[in-house]
Amino acid sequence: MDPLRVGFLGPEGSFSHEAVSSLEGATPVARETLGDLLADVAAGVLDQGLVPLENAIEGTVSATMDGLVFDHDLYIERELILPIRLHLWARRDTAMASLTTVWSHTHALAQCRAFLGAIGVTAQATTSTSQAARLVAESQEPWAALASSAAGELFDLVALARDVEDHPDNATRFVLVGRDRIAAPTGHDRTTIVCFQDADRPGSLYAILGRLAARDVNLTKLESRPTKRGLGDYCFVIEFEGHVDDDIVADCLVDLQVHLARVKFLGSYPVTGEAASNKRAEIDDARRAARDWMESLRARVRLLD
Repeated sequence: MDPLRVGFLGPEGSFSHEAVSSLEGATPVARETLGDLLADVAAGVLDQGLVPLENAIEGTVSATMDGLVFDHDLYIERELILPIRLHLWARRDTAMASLTTVWSHTHALAQCRAFLGAIGVTAQATTSTSQAARLVAESQEPWAALASSAAGELFDLVALARDVEDHPDNATRFVLVGRDRIAAPTGHDRTTIVCFQDADRPGSLYAILGRLAARDVNLTKLESRPTKRGLGDYCFVIEFEGHVDDDIVADCLVDLQVHLARVKFLGSYPVTGEAASNKRAEIDDARRAARDWMESLRARVRLLD
């Protein structure tokens, strides 16, 4: 089987490149913007795309979320969480005192507000952290870039300061998206949907959440997004525990689809991390014990004469 062509936000050396490189059997393919990346996955030019969805400091990556909600019909197949460590990179002949501008992706700049305020330089946005490193390497201006260790080393830059993010627990959640495949259930999964209302009514959000609560479905994230059809017109992006293959989740989605203008399904996929693996093991043990209990009860059944 040929390796899957998996797009990432380039150029090489970005956090997206670091994340996609951890995927077994993937051939990383760089794209300049998230819009280009998602469009190429939707068109079949790329098999899949790994895109940043959420940062621990700055929250949702709007370009990714809006692309999935409004622009393309793609499914999230898995998630990957990457710790983010940002360093200040410059050319070897550039001193901290001479800096005039620091370049990086908007999220990276926002994750380092306190540091940038302390050094008192102008912040300028680029399409990615590695693109900022390349820009600095190719310029003769007294500039620096906020980027990863890989980007700094790739473009032969020197670190003027390390770990300059405002919070030490900084991390980004990436999701792998594709056109057709829904990931198989694992026992500890997450489902993401988008709920569109036909009209803004009092209690409409309560009614949506009530259908989840009535089935004891655990909500993990709720976010409103402007529909771009007018000021005050919003849809709701909802994440919750469970898989579309679960009867309870399927019943809940049918109920929502009946009562809303539209429900867009963005995917059911495994929850990531060591805690998730432990949770799956606990669920497997609980199900095994429940099956043994039921078999012991059925063994006592006797047919009447």
